[in-house]
Amino acid sequence: MRANWLDSGEALGAEGLRAEGVLYRKLPIEGFQSPLASLKRERGYVQQDEVELRPSTPGLDAICAKFEGEHFHDDDEVRFVLEGEGIFDVRSRGDRYMHILVEVGDLIVVPAARYHRFLLTDRRTIRAVRLFKDPSGWVPRYRPSAPEPILAEP
Repeated sequence: MRANWLDSGEALGAEGLRAEGVLYRKLPIEGFQSPLASLKRERGYVQQDEVELRPSTPGLDAICAKFEGEHFHDDDEVRFVLEGEGIFDVRSRGDRYMHILVEVGDLIVVPAARYHRFLLTDRRTIRAVRLFKDPSGWVPRYRPSAPEPILAEP
């Protein structure tokens, strides 16, 4: 995981994310089910599935377009990356974007009702486990007229 403030480029670690309510953990790929079972018990997740996006996925651009708009869910967004990588841009409590690159072995929990967006990297591949309290809580609620993020200077 690599995380930074999008507006300044200043690095954020797991503690910085936690201070903003975003949970991050590094888990082993082998035997990951046991730590996920513990997380499910701790946080009340009752369902698990797997999602996979790759260049050969039919309609990949249309699927990705659904995640690029800033939105939130009534349930936490939980992802454990098994393959590939992706980017979560998550709004802080102070309305700044946290830019979080998740890679193999990364577990991220974006809290319910927190605005965020998801993007694939140039690799355009991710396979991840998802956890839910209730799949109906995962319906995206898009932010009306979301402000554009301010990007850090190169």
